[in-house]
Formats: sequence, C-alpha cells, structure tokens
Amino acid sequence: MTKLYPGATGDWEAVIGLEIHAQVISEAKLFSGSATTFGAEPNTQVSFVCSAQPGMLPVINKECVRQAVRTGLAMGCEINLRSIFDRKNYFYADLPQGYQISQFKDPIVGEGEIAIELSDGSTKIIGVERLHLEQDAGKSMHDQHPTMTYVDLNRSGVALMEIVSKPDMSTPEEAAEYFKKIRSLVRYAGTCDGNMDQGSMRADVNVSVRRPGEELGTRTETKNVNSIRYVMQVVESEIRRQIDLIEDGGTVDQETRLFEVATGTTRTMRSKEEAHDYRYFPDPDLLPLEFSQEFVDELAAEMPELADAKKERFIADLHITPYNASVLVAEKENADYFETLLAVTVDKTGKPVSELGKLVSNWITSDLFGALKKLGKTISENPVSVENAAELLNLQVEGTISGRIAKEVFENMLESGKSPETIVDEKGLKQVSDTGAIEAMIDEILSVNADKVEEYRGGKDKLYGFFVGQVMKQTGGKANPQVVNQLLKPKLDG
Repeated sequence: MTKLYPGATGDWEAVIGLEIHAQVISEAKLFSGSATTFGAEPNTQVSFVCSAQPGMLPVINKECVRQAVRTGLAMGCEINLRSIFDRKNYFYADLPQGYQISQFKDPIVGEGEIAIELSDGSTKIIGVERLHLEQDAGKSMHDQHPTMTYVDLNRSGVALMEIVSKPDMSTPEEAAEYFKKIRSLVRYAGTCDGNMDQGSMRADVNVSVRRPGEELGTRTETKNVNSIRYVMQVVESEIRRQIDLIEDGGTVDQETRLFEVATGTTRTMRSKEEAHDYRYFPDPDLLPLEFSQEFVDELAAEMPELADAKKERFIADLHITPYNASVLVAEKENADYFETLLAVTVDKTGKPVSELGKLVSNWITSDLFGALKKLGKTISENPVSVENAAELLNLQVEGTISGRIAKEVFENMLESGKSPETIVDEKGLKQVSDTGAIEAMIDEILSVNADKVEEYRGGKDKLYGFFVGQVMKQTGGKANPQVVNQLLKPKLDG
C-alpha cells in the first residue's frame, strides 16, 4: 500500500526513482589504458584519449564490458547481446571532449526486478529500467585558488555503470533499501567496491508528488548523493518542499538540485535539460558492442554466491536466525569473516558446521560487532585474529570456560592482544566441572537456605535461579552450568 503524506489541503503520494552511478572495478579506464587508482596526484592518470587530444580514438575495455554483464546478471536483468555507444553532448570545463560517451536507446543491460525487504517484514519489488556503461567526467577543483578553478582529469574516462530504476518507490525507506540492495549486489559480484565516501558509488534522486491516483507530477533530480542516509534526507526534504510549494499556489520546476548536508535540504543547481538537449547520436568512432550468449553464459557460471542465496543457506543449513543471517550478509566482509571463522572453529573443535553455526553467528553479531562499534572499527580492522577468535569459541565448546567467562576473556583479548588460552591460564578462569566439589557447594547452599528450599518445593519455581546464582557466586562464575543443573535439580526436587 502506497504511503500517503498529509498536506494542508489533503493527502499526497510520492513517486521516487534512483539513478545509481557505480564505478566499475577495473585497472584501466573505459576507452583507454590509463590507471584508475583512487587518490593519485591530480592529472597523473591521464592519456591522450581521456584528455581528448586531436585524432585520438577510443578502444573499448573488455573487462568493463564483463563487469557490466556480471552486474546485470547479479540483478537478474535482461542482457542485451547488442548495444550502442552514443555521444551525450554538453559543455563543462571538466569534460574535455565536449561530450560524454554513454549509451542511450540501446544499453548493455535491460529490464529486471529487485526485491527489497522493509522494516515491517514486507517485501517490495522495484523495477530496474536499464544499466548502461558510460565514461565519467573529470573533477573541477574550486578550492585550490582564490580566483581560478583547477581541473583534475584523473577521473575523466573512468568506467561507470548507471543503473536506472523505474519510479516504483514511494518512501524514503524504500529508496534507502533499494540503494543498499544494489550496493550489496555489486559488492558481492565484485564489479564495484561501493565506497561512497570515495565517490565510486552515488545516486541521483528523482522525486515528484501527486494526489493519490492522479498523473505523475513534475520531478526534480538531486545529483550526486553519496550516502544512504542522505538519500533518505533528500527524499524527505523534497516531498515536504514540493507539497508545501504546490499548496501555496506555486508549481514545481523540473530542475537539477544539490543536497546541502548542513541543513538536510536541497537547493536549485540548474534547470533540467531534456534528453533531446543533449543531442544524443551514435558515436562514430565506436562500432556497436556485440557479444555472444556463450560469453554471457560463461560469466553466469562464474558468478559468486550472492547475499540472498547466502542468507537462505545460512538459515537452512546452519540453523542461524533470520535476523543474524541478515546482519551477516549485509556486508560481504561480514559474511566472508563469518564463513572463515566457522571453518577454523570446525577444525579446532571437530564439531560439524550445523552445530557451530549458531554459536559463531551469535558471537560475531553480539560480542564482536558490539566491541567493534565501541572501538569505531570495521570488520576489516578487527584487532582479534580469526585464530584467536576460534580458540575462544573452542574453549567454550569443550567446557573449559563458560559463556559469561568467555565475554570477560574477549574483553581482555581486545585490551592485551593475548591469546585466550594465555588469559585463561594467567587469570585462573577455567570452568569448574568437578562434580564432587560442586555437589558439596550445593549441599551447603541448600542447608543454609532451608526456608527457600521449602518455598521452592511449595511451588515457587522461580527460586531455582536463586540457587543457581548462589553456586555461581561461590565459584566466581566458573562453575559449569550444565553440571550445576544436573546436580541441583534432583536435590531441590527431592
């Protein structure tokens, strides 16, 4: 059901579409051999082709084509065996050719559908209109000189995949979840690194409003939004601005806007050009791009397991909760770490993966992620090695330490960098499993608390936790919980 937004004169609904620009993972640019390394000195990764020197001709980079097809396969889209490169003509200082080589009517990837999961547990299907390959422009640098703008052409000619959605979204959450899903797909497929802070993934956000059921309203396009949170803010800001504008008697102009991070609002950048203003026409220096179905099939056979399939496998084969599975597959690095740690833990314990999946996933999503959040680190910056993490879990599995003690050991591992075995030995944290010693403690506790024993036997079952707590207190939390339960229950019930 489409969400309605209340206005002073009645309800409105929003229509949202995203154009996501994803930089292709490739060592060379789309039409030249120049490098694509991020952070290089300005104008050090520029060829005669990407600086538009006279007589220079573009040559297509096959790896970029492969990456675009792989992305299309990851999204479940139609792959077009024949596509055409067009010239999109416009003037800007950081576009040395005076045109951008892109694709217009005949893109490399056609229509498809993306399923997104929303916070209420529902699923929504968002249509994909197309994916086309194009070259990026350079970068204008306005902060290097008080009166002049410098131009860095390192990005000029870098391969981009523009992924255009259908206008199927109606809320900020849907736009955010769609953006996240596309980011996850390209990262799992290995076609774009998704580093939004480096500009390798960004979105143009299209928003319009209308009365429920009426024709589409005039849309605005907010350019180069490089954060999922900012995408949501752009949508929220534009919906409210457009509703207020129309209800005050104004009209929405079709225009390009920019997002102001400081205020969380958008501002006018320029009036929106229509497609015919770009004077698209097929690039005369490039033949139509054609490849065989066999080429596509080979790439499909090499595709890695994607997030949705991985999540289903984690739930079905490893008995992980749907929530934990979602957390683990949200980022490729998280899923990779989980599977590596699980494999090492299996080797250490000798237990099957089906028994250890839940333990390992709970430890990662709770203990490890909680600690990393406090430290302000990502999984790739994790200070605890996989080997030490597996050893910590093994100590739990074999009963050397309890779950509560494991948390204490883990905190110490983060501080000291020592192995869990060393910490357990140095601090005397081994779990007490001596049945004779534990039984003697239980007898003493029951004797001292005879009144509570009678209350328990009289139906006050909740007192069971009190007795367990007393045993743990006497052992400093080191009593084996299984042994305690095995010995305590019969004595209390007796």
